[in-house]
Amino acid sequence: MALRICTARCAYLSKAKDKRDTMSGKSIQITEFDLQRLKKLLWEAQSTEYRKSEYLERLQTELNRAEVVLPKDIPNDVITMNSTVCLEDLDTKEEEIYTLVFPENSDLGQGRLSVLAPIGTAMLGYEVGDIFEWDVPAGKRRLLVKRILYQPEASGDYDL
Repeated sequence: MALRICTARCAYLSKAKDKRDTMSGKSIQITEFDLQRLKKLLWEAQSTEYRKSEYLERLQTELNRAEVVLPKDIPNDVITMNSTVCLEDLDTKEEEIYTLVFPENSDLGQGRLSVLAPIGTAMLGYEVGDIFEWDVPAGKRRLLVKRILYQPEASGDYDL
């Protein structure tokens, strides 16, 4: 599995120091536009072999606890669909860069991570400085959101 590792150390923002605890149960934010598309993805998946997938259930759980905001109102430090982010694995200290995408656009070799992948579902709606834990096939990972390199809404791209 190819991962794109940050070539430069991603800088901590001041909030990172205040949020060192696991963010389990933390409210997340999602845009109305992303919510509509993700609900459509969940609906369409019900007619496929994925209908009983635990990943769909996890995504639904995340959407149920999300605070929904207009795309223009989402803070620029929140991970939205098509955001490119730098994460730090707190156990290995490795930094990884991913772009959170819909399943049809995923290509892990290119750093494009599906929202239905365990880490993809986990990162949606979190913000810089947040730490989250998520069960993946190889065990549990603890990741710090270090920096958002690109967020569509912050760039005025409200329909990506």
